[in-house]
Amino acid sequence: MTWSKLGIAAAVCGSMVIGYCIYFDRKRRTDPEFKKKLREKRRARSQAAKDAKSSRRSQFPDFRDHEAVQTFFLQQIQLGEELMGQGRIDECVEHIANAVSVCGQPQQLLNVLQQTLPPPVFSLLIERLPTTGQKLLSQQMGMRPEDVDVE
Repeated sequence: MTWSKLGIAAAVCGSMVIGYCIYFDRKRRTDPEFKKKLREKRRARSQAAKDAKSSRRSQFPDFRDHEAVQTFFLQQIQLGEELMGQGRIDECVEHIANAVSVCGQPQQLLNVLQQTLPPPVFSLLIERLPTTGQKLLSQQMGMRPEDVDVE
């Protein structure tokens, strides 16, 4: 007998929760400002994602600080590996190129990368290195990357 009362109480509570959700969803959707607010939220979220992506893009470290360079190098290699695992090859190549650009012994690193990376990814890396080098030089000279002529 107590089980049936418990079942009935649970059913009543469940139907009250569902009714509450339906009522407020209908109230929210009939609000004339709802779609406007939703679009604004989506634009703000999109803009925040773009800002985060641009800030995540390589800001090269101060080369006088050896620890900062080493940390940057390791972060770029790790990001490159993660992005390759996700199949985002262009972004992967960008981060690995950043790591090669700040590496103290780039030729040895390139030899290791040639053996470990798939050939198409390695060829993209080789193509990207001059551009990354130009960005690095422009940042060291205090110029904006847009001002540098990259061929």
